Amino acid sequence: MISRRQFVTGTLATFGLGGSLSFLTSCASSSPGTATELFEVVQRFPQVLVPGSVRIPISLANQAGLLGKTSGVDLPTELRAQLLNSETGEVVIADMVAMRHDANIDPPYWPFRVDIAETGIYSLVIEGGTQDGAGVQIMDPATISIPLIGTPLPGFDTPTISNTRGVAPLCTRTPEPCPLHDITLNEALKRGKPIAYLVGTPAHCQTGTCSPALEALLSIRELVGDKLTMLHAEIYTDDTATIVAPAVEALNMTFEPALFITDAKGVLVERFDAIFDAVEITEAFTTLGVL
Repeated sequence: MISRRQFVTGTLATFGLGGSLSFLTSCASSSPGTATELFEVVQRFPQVLVPGSVRIPISLANQAGLLGKTSGVDLPTELRAQLLNSETGEVVIADMVAMRHDANIDPPYWPFRVDIAETGIYSLVIEGGTQDGAGVQIMDPATISIPLIGTPLPGFDTPTISNTRGVAPLCTRTPEPCPLHDITLNEALKRGKPIAYLVGTPAHCQTGTCSPALEALLSIRELVGDKLTMLHAEIYTDDTATIVAPAVEALNMTFEPALFITDAKGVLVERFDAIFDAVEITEAFTTLGVL
């Protein structure tokens, strides 16, 4: 068995420069006699995808690491890709487009949205890249323990200001804790309002996305008002980041962060995994009718 901290670090290696990676040629012109730089296509999603509408966010990297806003590289506004069946090589979806997302987050990412009907292993092949692509496994829903879109969000007495339930610090956001710990998830589910429930640890998130995710959620809070209930729960029970909090176990999470968005009946209408920004959250809230 491996610890939670080892798991998250291992996930970072997959998201970062390890695992199955595809290479893109830089669009920037090269000087005569200069080798053209190769970009790596980096998976930014956990393999907990099931048939239906699938979200596949990726980032770009080179040998120095993930490419961000200050990398000195002209990153594309959009990426185009095909989805291939990894076993047969058949093109399943011929043309997909993802726009760059970088609101409140760096490095940027490109989230592809696609409908995939069958379980199996696929390759996301970016235009200009190799045919290897980034591996995408679509799982049987029966094998996935984390709550799926279209199912009720399980209730849980999340830690609150009045009852931290053994979690200290209650919120690792700095310099001040976030204001999303007034009520429990169980109490929120009884309100009959949509819910946005973030599970992540701003101070210890090894993927570098938990803090931006929380800030993105808070940036929209005033616009939403009381039409939706926002909650946040930490990943660990203390600041040593060694013991997983009960909130994580209640959802059977094996990655962080995740944002669960429900309708007024508590049924999941969206689940953002691993990386997301204020733009994607705003779009989801708009679709839900709270913006």
